[in-house]
Amino acid sequence: MSIDKYNSEGYYDPTAYEAMSIIEKEERALRAFRPIIYICSPFSGDVEGNVKAAQGYSRYAVDNGYIPVAPHLLFPQFLNDDNPAERQLGLFFGNALMSKCSEVWVFG
Repeated sequence: MSIDKYNSEGYYDPTAYEAMSIIEKEERALRAFRPIIYICSPFSGDVEGNVKAAQGYSRYAVDNGYIPVAPHLLFPQFLNDDNPAERQLGLFFGNALMSKCSEVWVFG
């Protein structure tokens, strides 16, 4: 998109031009490539505390230009971690997602 330095009446408008240039740059940065990374951190034990920590790790990844994948924040919402068959299924799903990631970040 080309941004005009002149307003609709033909007058030079550097303030509007600068503002629009910044907005365009920010929008371009949002569309830029972001690597997908796998967040590996504890879940069992202090589940509530570990979930909050994993959310923080995921936020850290986003703030640094990455797309986080944290299966232990997703799968326990519909799989029972206390059921051995469902736990194995969750681990299988997590490994499948990990194979799609460019990096694995281990925390905790």
